[in-house]
Amino acid sequence: MNGKEISVATLSEDSVSKVKNMESELREQTNEDIILIAYQNGGDSIEGRE
Repeated sequence: MNGKEISVATLSEDSVSKVKNMESELREQTNEDIILIAYQNGGDSIEGRE
């Protein structure tokens, strides 16, 4: 990674629904089991990972 702290993003129910819909669309297009993960960048460096 780039030394930035990341954490799982907090999403509204509407946003989660949109992510799930996009996963479904991608599965249909690619014939692959696609899973999307939402992270948010904390912007702080993680010690020991640089």
